[in-house]
Amino acid sequence: MTITTELYKEHLLRQPKTGKYILCHQTDDLIVVYQAYNKNIAEFALKNQFFGGPDFSYNRMSWIKPNFLWMMFRCGWAEKENQERVLALWLEKRDFETILGQAVPSTFENRNYKTAEQWKNDLTLKNVRLQWDPDHDPYGRKIERRAIQLGLKGAALENFGQKQIKKIEDITDFVKIQKQFIDSNRLDRLVVPIETVFQPAKEHLYEKIDLDR
Repeated sequence: MTITTELYKEHLLRQPKTGKYILCHQTDDLIVVYQAYNKNIAEFALKNQFFGGPDFSYNRMSWIKPNFLWMMFRCGWAEKENQERVLALWLEKRDFETILGQAVPSTFENRNYKTAEQWKNDLTLKNVRLQWDPDHDPYGRKIERRAIQLGLKGAALENFGQKQIKKIEDITDFVKIQKQFIDSNRLDRLVVPIETVFQPAKEHLYEKIDLDR
């Protein structure tokens, strides 16, 4: 695994407690997002370094999550059905910002739309959904901070799955090792990816996706 990690107790010291932030593992140019799949989809993606094959469908919406612990909540630490393999997907920050720029909130908000009709029209025309959901601690309990997830479909999903991803790696073994510390209530030994707050280079994105600074 090429993702660098730290103890969870150190992770806690640096994270905002409330607000809407994109917490993610990142380098100067790249950002990691996570997805979880069944064995067949995961093995095709790892072998070919893009998504495809007989078990993957581009005729659906697929959600990406930058926050590791939020992904663990959704996939049950790689124990939920059809989510037994956790993949870390590396993409360039500029491509991630392109995805953010296409995003439409899953629920109507007066902040960006004068009418519900305008929002519904965007839902029809654009291929990225945005949701701010409660973030979670390692045990799956909700915390005050919000975490972002992005749903991709149509051209946005095809571009992501076939062109934008720079590297796909399987982190399932790492996830299973950390799950043992959850089960034994040993958070002092829990290790997680180093995550920092993502700061978009495009200023308008802060208002567009309701992002805190």
